[in-house]
Amino acid sequence: MSVQIDPISIGRRVLRIEAEALGCAADGLGEPFARAYALLRGLKGRLVCTGVGKSGHVARKIAATLASTGTPAMFVHAAEASHGDLGMIGTDDALLALSKSGEAKELADVVAYAKRFGIPLLAMTANPHSALGRAADILLLLPDVAEAADAVDAPTTSTTLQMALGDALAVALLEGRGFTRTDFSTFHPGGKLGAALRTVGELMHQGAELPLAPLVASMADTLLVMTEKRFGCAGVVDADGRLLGVITDGDLRRHMGGLMDHRAGEVMNQAPRTVSPSMLAAEALKLMNDSRITVLFVVEDHRPIGILHVHDLLRSGVV
Repeated sequence: MSVQIDPISIGRRVLRIEAEALGCAADGLGEPFARAYALLRGLKGRLVCTGVGKSGHVARKIAATLASTGTPAMFVHAAEASHGDLGMIGTDDALLALSKSGEAKELADVVAYAKRFGIPLLAMTANPHSALGRAADILLLLPDVAEAADAVDAPTTSTTLQMALGDALAVALLEGRGFTRTDFSTFHPGGKLGAALRTVGELMHQGAELPLAPLVASMADTLLVMTEKRFGCAGVVDADGRLLGVITDGDLRRHMGGLMDHRAGEVMNQAPRTVSPSMLAAEALKLMNDSRITVLFVVEDHRPIGILHVHDLLRSGVV
């Protein structure tokens, strides 16, 4: 049967219902959340997230978010746990079980296993008097609010609350650990995000590829270096190998009159832009765009250890 509806008004209603529920959850957040945070900060093993149905899907997402932000975590399906996957859960681990009602039968074996081996059990449920709520060592209580699809009680608002509470735990833990963008890149080597989070040191050219000229080099020799290395520039170094300046095509044009009568040290830009090998590729690309340059020398302890061209960044997928 086809029914005429206003999809925009329905969409707005759903979003407002779920936003209001999130506000309730934020207002009600308290001491159990702090206890959960403390437990996970000191955990020797992993947080094993479990559930069935839509709660299972959310549990898998929470585990993935935690694992990618520095908290070892994994997902075990509650039904599969009863058929051997309980062996994945160690005594140094903790369990996070998700169920809005707290009465999912599939969780019974997981709860019993946690109690048998003294594994801390965190529960995310809207019913504190449920079997799961009563068994929990730490109860992360969800507001008992109506689902956005109230007519059929489909999991909507409740799963949004579960996911948001999982995000809140993950962010608290990553900030508590001082987890940085560089740390994040370790767990995200693939795709566009992985490319942006690669470091300059991973992409730079080094060794014999570096276009370097001594401070007292003639411009004839310096131009030869620039031509051979094909970066359109030359780094000018002192006798100890420290970078004193850089010569680019622009510097050549500014000294066109009598260029060949000069030494490299007389033509170079004495305040070139440089980067460290630990800088993220995305940050290096932003610096290039902001400074309108295409090449950066990579410097450590004032010495050039690499060179990075904008084409290296683009080829690696940094955009």
